[in-house]
Amino acid sequence: MSVELLLTVENVSLTIGGNSILREVSLQVASSEIVALIGPNGAGKSTLARIALGLLRPDRGQVWRKPGLRLGYVPQRLTVDATLPLTVQRFVTLGAPATRAHIQAGLAEVGAASIIDSPVQAISGGEMQRALLARALLREPDLLVLDEPVQGVDVSGQYELYDLISNIKKRRGCGILMVSHELHLVMAATDHVLCLNRHVCCSGHPDHVARDPAYLELFGLDGARRLAIYHHHHNHRHNLHGAVVVGETDA
Repeated sequence: MSVELLLTVENVSLTIGGNSILREVSLQVASSEIVALIGPNGAGKSTLARIALGLLRPDRGQVWRKPGLRLGYVPQRLTVDATLPLTVQRFVTLGAPATRAHIQAGLAEVGAASIIDSPVQAISGGEMQRALLARALLREPDLLVLDEPVQGVDVSGQYELYDLISNIKKRRGCGILMVSHELHLVMAATDHVLCLNRHVCCSGHPDHVARDPAYLELFGLDGARRLAIYHHHHNHRHNLHGAVVVGETDA
């Protein structure tokens, strides 16, 4: 499978209300690649993701997207009114109609086929993230933008979601731009890390970034050590709530 450049952000800056949010930030995302944006709260990670999507326009700099680029987006937070009668099937197709068979296949790909008829308000945090991911995948995206994709999911469920994201990249060949603050989890799933604190502190492969003095200054030695040593391997499976399924092991 050939690698194709999907997105280039070049020297973008953005100031809102006199507050500098981003300063001279650049990144690239290609197909079959996961790029992770990491950094402290207020570093501009979600803002940069929205600029990549075209939802925000920078004050300076250029954004290039491959002509005809299909985008899929999983937002950081999504609240559904408790009084709104909305099943997962209906939720997944909002803005993008699809047949039930197509929806079922999409949910099955993310390990959530069983929730298709469940009310959105009744599903768990992990199930909601999988439904959001299935919704994004129904658009057959060239580029997936995931803003804190394990938000509201317990630790064991986070492992499963990062494994799932990595497998989606391998299976579909799409590019993935992922915002994450789970430094100890991104190692195994990420090809390239951009460490952001309103400007690019450092970037490169996770192993390289974990040893960079700028990263050490920003996150401290303990944070760097956790990122550097983390590789998730297990011989068991979790259910949609993150609990280990007794008697089921990975091949």
